[in-house]
Amino acid sequence: MLPNTGKLAGCTLFITGASRGIGKAIALKAAKDGANVVIAAKTTNAHPKLPGTIYTAAEEIEAAGGKALPCIVDVRDEQQINNAVEKAVEKFGGIDILVNNASAISLTNTLETPTKRVDLMMNVNTRGTYLTSKACIPYLKKSKIAHILNLSPPLNLNPLWFKQHCAYTIAKYGMSMCVLGMAEEFKGEIAVNALWPKTAIHTAAMDMLGGSGIESQCRKVDIIADAAYSIFKKSKNFTGNFIIDENILKEEGIQNFDVYAIKPGHPLLPDFFLDELPAAVTMKEDSQGAVSAFTEGKQEPQSKPRSGPVEETFRIVKESLSDDIVKATQAVFLFELSGEDGGTWFLDLKNKGGNVGSGEPADQADVVMSMSAGDFVKMFSAQ
Repeated sequence: MLPNTGKLAGCTLFITGASRGIGKAIALKAAKDGANVVIAAKTTNAHPKLPGTIYTAAEEIEAAGGKALPCIVDVRDEQQINNAVEKAVEKFGGIDILVNNASAISLTNTLETPTKRVDLMMNVNTRGTYLTSKACIPYLKKSKIAHILNLSPPLNLNPLWFKQHCAYTIAKYGMSMCVLGMAEEFKGEIAVNALWPKTAIHTAAMDMLGGSGIESQCRKVDIIADAAYSIFKKSKNFTGNFIIDENILKEEGIQNFDVYAIKPGHPLLPDFFLDELPAAVTMKEDSQGAVSAFTEGKQEPQSKPRSGPVEETFRIVKESLSDDIVKATQAVFLFELSGEDGGTWFLDLKNKGGNVGSGEPADQADVVMSMSAGDFVKMFSAQ
């Protein structure tokens, strides 16, 4: 891991969505230097499957050596943003770094994305990033450090990244376009950059089902925190960049990336929006037993009739569904199964008595599991 140099000692970071996951990891990294962290998030009560609130995050930040200010902020609400900024300035005297981390996701195609989901993604990702930046910029201008960092991808107009989740891509690219515009608008005053992971990052959402799932194909949140820290160490003139976590850490001299892997040596799942010859990457990852984010298997399944152990297992599961099970679980599972009898299947334990089927679920999956068809059948046979 990168050594702590104290670069951020006494600096104030305003981080949206910092109650858990990547936002909290960046906060804790800064806290080790003795930084002040404004936790701008809306979670005040722990989710049963997603632990962490603005208050528990504040305790961890304080324990790590920083100072914390938990603020209830839904980035869709401009007044809540402005109130939090005012509290931050009142308590810490200013704002040095803004991290726009809060984001909403729904990997659904055009006809299957409800309007409320479209509005949520546009309002949290694009509009929320814009308004939070707008509120912080007057104070960032006064800082010697002055960084805005958006957790958003490089702008890539390959239709592949629009095809299956157009609304999400537009909303996420809106964050990246804020980087493009604001970096130029505030050149010389504020560094404005974007950071995106090369591989999937393991966060609490992936723990909801438990067991060994997709996390073995992911890296820890630490890699994003270390990459962000590297960016914050740079001058205001380092601006307008779309940075990939692994690339900037290589520039820092990091060579062993196994320290960031959940399961060192296991094939990693490439993240969205990064081409690197998608077809070739897909073939390589599939041959190594990993499911690639580039796989265009997020299309409608082929119309050939299905039969075999997997279909029979889902038939048995469907017969056992009940309202009680659905009420107790409240999650949608997506299974990417490899092997002869594999494919994409879903188990909906959230809506209307539950449902199973092949292809993508109507609602966004809460948990994605990648495994062989044989292991899937064994898992459910053991129940």
